[in-house]
Amino acid sequence: MARFRNNKKKVFVKPVVKKQKGVDHVTGEKMPKSIVFTRGKLPGSLKQLKMDLRRLMLPHTAVDLKEKRRNNLKDFLNVAGPLGVTHFLILSKTETAPYLKVARTPQGPTLSFKIHEYSLAVDVAQSQLRPRCPQDLFKNSPLIVLSGFGSGEQHLKLTTIMFQNIFPAIDVNTVKLSSCQRIVLLNYNKDTKLIDFRHYSIRLQPVGVSKRIRKFVQSHQVPDLKNLQDVSDFITKAGYGSESEADDEAATVTLASDLGRVNKASSKSAVKLQEIGPRMTLQLIKIEEGLCSGGVIFNSYGNEDEKKKKAKEEDKMNEGDAEED
Repeated sequence: MARFRNNKKKVFVKPVVKKQKGVDHVTGEKMPKSIVFTRGKLPGSLKQLKMDLRRLMLPHTAVDLKEKRRNNLKDFLNVAGPLGVTHFLILSKTETAPYLKVARTPQGPTLSFKIHEYSLAVDVAQSQLRPRCPQDLFKNSPLIVLSGFGSGEQHLKLTTIMFQNIFPAIDVNTVKLSSCQRIVLLNYNKDTKLIDFRHYSIRLQPVGVSKRIRKFVQSHQVPDLKNLQDVSDFITKAGYGSESEADDEAATVTLASDLGRVNKASSKSAVKLQEIGPRMTLQLIKIEEGLCSGGVIFNSYGNEDEKKKKAKEEDKMNEGDAEED
């Protein structure tokens, strides 16, 4: 029996490599995820600060997490495993001041901060002439910038590592400029030993382009030319400006790729930072080895473990002296 030859050419299909969910593709480790919750009774302003921190940690956080008074730390820890949560941000308040704890799950360490001052996102927006906070601003995680932490002290190193790992890492060679829309800045003051915590939005403006032209390109609307003699009057009419001028060379960058309709590749654009809140002034009080427990690695009021050891040694010395007498 004759065989029919199959003349169809085989098409090579390139295998599709599926990205693993929940994995940071830069470091290869688990994607950082957080839960922001409170302990004890808090005033309304601190409850709003909790919501602002949840918004800051987007998109890898539980924004609509509902807490109950009977929930304890073990309840949150039991949920953290299945959900892939790596960090806890815990707000609390004593009679003297509010506190913020940043903990790594499930085994620590835990950093405890005293909140000296704080401003809510609403307060920051009300203080600005033109507040800017579009909804798509929170589609990607913020960049993290740490300043003043390079003194080499152990507690500052641990603080640096904790805050670097609380957000996903970025690869400068492959990162998309459109995903870099927010930045979290932590500045450590060596004299006061306080940390300034700020949250900004990032936007780019082309250098040398008037505000009038920039708005025309971005708005997709026909401008009002009824009071002008010629179209050239619309283009040449003076109209620069924003909250800070864009021609400062120290704040300009050359783009590697197009970003939007106005900012083009190989052209200079000015980097604009506008605060969106919340704002906090923090003081590192204590670092514990475990999750809100364990040995004290650092204490701003002195090492408690060393004090306890010295107290025990002094008690033994006093007991020995008493026996000799």
